[in-house]
Amino acid sequence: MKQKQSRQQKRVRRHARVRAKIKGTATRPRLAVFRSLSTIYAQLVDDTTQKTLASVYGKKVTKKEVGERKGKVAVAYSVGNELAAKAKEIKITEVVFDRGGFLYSGRVKAVADGARDGGLQF
Repeated sequence: MKQKQSRQQKRVRRHARVRAKIKGTATRPRLAVFRSLSTIYAQLVDDTTQKTLASVYGKKVTKKEVGERKGKVAVAYSVGNELAAKAKEIKITEVVFDRGGFLYSGRVKAVADGARDGGLQF
């Protein structure tokens, strides 16, 4: 009898499937998103050299309501926006989006929207 997989195990398997198709380079890094219960993380990764080029942590971002967004979704939007600002400093305009095995909705989508509004192209 097969053992039932936990939500975490299922997410890791989905993420592995996504990572098999997505590779980040120095000119077009991977925007990786990780969502925990309390906060959200986003980073730009160059997979060829295995280096993190820039990262933003949800707890370090100033809280402010952005349009209709409130709470954690507003923080996620701000994380995307701040990551786009850091990307501009290191002259990066294009990225590939890695949702990390999470559904593209809610906070994950808010990070993508914030990064797009900040000037990054997917």
